[in-house]
Amino acid sequence: MKKTLLFIVITFLFLFTLSLSSGCENSANKDESGSSSKSGAWKNIELTDVKTGKKFRISDFKGKPVLLESFAVWCPTCKKQQDEIAKLHEKVGDSVISVSVDTDPEEDKSRVLQHIERYNYNWRFAVDKNGFAQSLVDEFGVNVVNAPSAPVVLIDADQKARLLNFGVKSAQDLEKELD
Repeated sequence: MKKTLLFIVITFLFLFTLSLSSGCENSANKDESGSSSKSGAWKNIELTDVKTGKKFRISDFKGKPVLLESFAVWCPTCKKQQDEIAKLHEKVGDSVISVSVDTDPEEDKSRVLQHIERYNYNWRFAVDKNGFAQSLVDEFGVNVVNAPSAPVVLIDADQKARLLNFGVKSAQDLEKELD
């Protein structure tokens, strides 16, 4: 219980600090469609797939839609969102790329690997390194790393990105977003 409380306090302080550094940029950086108008530097930050060890960037997937989820292993809402992503892949296969990035600074590769093996998830999972989460915050605002809000960014085939509504999105809703 003490460990959980400490984690909540640390997470709050982390998110508060990020919000101070990002200000109120979220709405100011979006056009009428909800897409971000910033540069998308995060698309070129190298990530490592915790299962395969292969390095990749979001920009590597130009030409295909990408669902980018920010999550934490301890988060039950994230688990529900991941179950919906798994259902989506059962239906649409590899026509969409999914990437889940653990943005909790207290979690590491081994915890994420245990998580994906436990639930048999088979898309790319990475742990935030190299400023990826901060770059997302710079573009979309602090809520993009607030795991319990189930943040998902949709990147279309042309690499245009937009933050989807918060909360768990069903496989059907995700499929509609992809159309």
